[in-house]
Amino acid sequence: MALEFFVNLCYLLGAIGFVWGLRLLSSPDSARRGNILAGIGMGLAIVAAMVSPMSGASNNYGWIVGGMIIGGLIGYLSAKRIKMTAMPQMVSVFNGLGGACAVVLAYVELIPYYATESSMSTGELGMVMFALLIGGVSFTGSLLAFGKLEGIVSDNALVLPKHHIVNIIMMLASFGLGAYLTISGQSAGIVLGTLFMVLALIYGVSFVVPIGGADMPVVISLLNSFTGLSAAATGLIYNNQFMLVGGILVGASGTILTVLMCNAMNRSLLNVLIGGFGGGGATAQAKARGEQVAKEVSLNDAAIMLYYSRSVMVVPGYGLAVAQAQKVCKELDDLLESNGVDVKYAIHPVAGRMPGHMNVLLAEADVPYPKLLDLEDANDALKNTDVAVIVGANDVVNPAAEDDPGSPIYGMPVLKVWEAKNVIVIKRSMSAGYAGIQNQLFFHERNRMLFGDAKAAMGNLVTEIKGLG
Repeated sequence: MALEFFVNLCYLLGAIGFVWGLRLLSSPDSARRGNILAGIGMGLAIVAAMVSPMSGASNNYGWIVGGMIIGGLIGYLSAKRIKMTAMPQMVSVFNGLGGACAVVLAYVELIPYYATESSMSTGELGMVMFALLIGGVSFTGSLLAFGKLEGIVSDNALVLPKHHIVNIIMMLASFGLGAYLTISGQSAGIVLGTLFMVLALIYGVSFVVPIGGADMPVVISLLNSFTGLSAAATGLIYNNQFMLVGGILVGASGTILTVLMCNAMNRSLLNVLIGGFGGGGATAQAKARGEQVAKEVSLNDAAIMLYYSRSVMVVPGYGLAVAQAQKVCKELDDLLESNGVDVKYAIHPVAGRMPGHMNVLLAEADVPYPKLLDLEDANDALKNTDVAVIVGANDVVNPAAEDDPGSPIYGMPVLKVWEAKNVIVIKRSMSAGYAGIQNQLFFHERNRMLFGDAKAAMGNLVTEIKGLG
């Protein structure tokens, strides 16, 4: 009785740790504490599961502890060595491994079931099939997302003609076979059960194939919710309340985040999954603007403009991450602040390659959290900003979203940097962003282009400003 009380207490404290940790993750300044608290909650739940009297006498603690040590070591070394630019890739891989765990656990339950060595109710069998399907999609889908983010697989390399129709057929086939296996019970056999698992793994790849790089934040958060749902399903299979609670929390938060990402792009989830940004869509208005010549600014003029401003708004994007320019950006921030310039950062919800990517980068450079403004607050502040500095961002500052009905991003909420008194875009070239369309901001009357690598250009700005002091 005392052991059962201890187990239930650990599960309760673990669940509280998860809920409280998730709450703290909602703010950048408390996210680190939230992550640690959630990790402690998970540790308590693992201990409870290992000593639970319901786990039986067949536990092999050597294998369990050995696996935890090896896995923990791999995770620690990966987290220490990974570059901040590759953080979305690491998130995709870790998320995929969560889905893989659900697949393994569900398939392990099927083997003795079809060998008539165990029994399951129809509801339990349905949960096993659900875990196989959702976990399989999350596993292979996350691995393909990793490949796209890493540049191993190009966006269109595996796309088939009418690929959305292929996906619909595979989805219906997966649901149909899963329903048949659930209803048929043991008579279906292990071969069909294995075929269902393979189909789920293939569908995970096909599911992500047509989705372009611009939509990766949405895909990552959606696959994260899938992993949570598969974990919840395995919690039902093993009658483990903590797995159920944890899975539901991850699934719900991932779903909410997916909706927020879609709202940030003014698109439906269905449009993200079967549509995609890019290609064509240029109106006569956009073409006319494209014929204009972008104006450049010299390094010295840009330094003077920033140094003698009252307020500066920095808009970071993926280009800042690629160039690893966050620390140079902070150095520029410090120089301007020492001269009485108010420096803030405008963070678009889908800037970068995963939700919160820019927040993580700037946190690494010790940028104070109160300086980070979300979309609405940033747009309010831009109206009274002297200089807006765009560092590697593109689609999230494109005026076409406001005034070009023929643009693929028309209606997408963007940062209205053109409302600042002056705009400086730091960019390598005039190339399009991930949406595949020309940024009309480049030709705006208030904008000046400062061409070059983000880190090098900002480092040169720092040098110039030091010479002004």
